[in-house]
Amino acid sequence: MFKVHKTSSGKGQTLQITSGCKTTKANISLSNGGSLEQLVIGNEEIITNLSHLPYNHTYASSILFPFANRIKDGKYRFMGENYNLECNETAGNNALHGLVYNKKFNVVEQNCNSKSALVRLSYNEIEPHPGFTFLFTINLIYKISLNAMTLEIEITNTDRIPFPFTIGWHPYFVMNDTQSSLEFNSTQKLESDERNITTGITVLKTPNPLYLNNMSLDDAFVLEDNNVAFDTQRYRANLTVCDESKYLQLYTPKHDNAIAIEPMTGVSDSFNNGIGLKKLNPKEKFNIKWILNISIKPKQYE
Repeated sequence: MFKVHKTSSGKGQTLQITSGCKTTKANISLSNGGSLEQLVIGNEEIITNLSHLPYNHTYASSILFPFANRIKDGKYRFMGENYNLECNETAGNNALHGLVYNKKFNVVEQNCNSKSALVRLSYNEIEPHPGFTFLFTINLIYKISLNAMTLEIEITNTDRIPFPFTIGWHPYFVMNDTQSSLEFNSTQKLESDERNITTGITVLKTPNPLYLNNMSLDDAFVLEDNNVAFDTQRYRANLTVCDESKYLQLYTPKHDNAIAIEPMTGVSDSFNNGIGLKKLNPKEKFNIKWILNISIKPKQYE
């Protein structure tokens, strides 16, 4: 039987989800935007939060809303109005990774059985950011089973006017060997400047698989289909993205055996360049889902 347990510490509130056999577990931070701090399947750590680094440096598994990636100088214009977001990436003078990554989410539903656990978390924006003066509700639905997880996100515009948005997810996958590879179909790569702001799209056939040994990545691609696979000596992760999330950001942090594999509906500076930008009308809802299936490999590496 799966179980859900809430704990509190100096770092805030966390939901711990554990399978009956204790080989699968997930930790979700309610205080840090409902982010998935850790996912362990078959006693193998799959998703990590890089706990030795501050969360506001890694944004580990954060939900990127109302914008994924960056907004140049934090400035944009929408429906004839100018807006200014806080530039929380000081080095590049950009607004980075949205506005809900540090919000406190509440548990509004939880269901457990012998095969899985489902939790629904919710955040209701009633005091909007001066750079994004819109009201919304965001729900995160996590479903954890013995060898898979699903993250579904529901956005509702609770305001009286439309608002612009993109959305993404920022999980770090454990990369504990030198033979890891990625498989995804892409013939287009996003070009960017020294501040990681999108400047265009170039035609580029990406190797498939893409071997990651000693590779440094901070790149975005346009996906040709809905499948992304990450293969290591210890496990294989198959990520299925919906049609809306056609962009993929890859990032390898320095000195860490991990890679961020980030599905997104838009790209850096979408609020200005319009690439992937969406508009949500009053009372309208938007849903997106990412499905992760894990295969644990025999421990031949021992």
